[in-house]
Amino acid sequence: MSVSGWVRWFGRRWLRLLLGVAAVLAVWLAVAAWRVGGSVAPFITTERDALPTTKVGLVLGCSEQVAGGRKNLYFERRIAAAAELFHAGKVRYLLVSGDNSRADYDEPSDMRRALIAAGVPASRIVSDYAGFRTLDSVVRAKQVFGLNELIVVSQRFHNERAVYLARAHGIRAFGYDARDVSGSAAFRTRLREIVSRVVAVLDVEVLHSTPHFSGPREPTPFG
Repeated sequence: MSVSGWVRWFGRRWLRLLLGVAAVLAVWLAVAAWRVGGSVAPFITTERDALPTTKVGLVLGCSEQVAGGRKNLYFERRIAAAAELFHAGKVRYLLVSGDNSRADYDEPSDMRRALIAAGVPASRIVSDYAGFRTLDSVVRAKQVFGLNELIVVSQRFHNERAVYLARAHGIRAFGYDARDVSGSAAFRTRLREIVSRVVAVLDVEVLHSTPHFSGPREPTPFG
């Protein structure tokens, strides 16, 4: 066999090897992402009384409105669930964490206003303006706001991923499920969630990702 022939032969072998490794990695990621929900199921509930009483509830952000200026049901239902948790005495404070990366987009302030309108005192709401994604929100809750225990408030699919991330970072996290949303918008959200779970597993198991802004520690009314 000529030199060029040997090169082509080794090249094909390396290509097959790389493709095989990529296939194994893809399968592992898919299985790990699929198992996220089951791994945290004991810690997430729709039953308020099944939750422990903790000092802080972490409300995960989303936009207040969707395209065309319509109300975002995900937002409204998260706010309702968070206010319910507070008024029932399950949490004493609410940490609202979301995206404020642009001057014209401020999820934490929107959540704060909605919670005040729902009867939560302003003094019991703390805002995290650097919750650019779920990992940032839960890890900053520990690193920046000093929380080792909390109740996450969002829809079930989101709570599963958030509680998985939180517990992987040593936070005793629970989830309280807000009412879910149906329809075409919900279908698109579920499709995005598949990718988000794969990314979450990569962040925890492979990349050991950290928040975009990890500090400094901020003083809070809950210590």
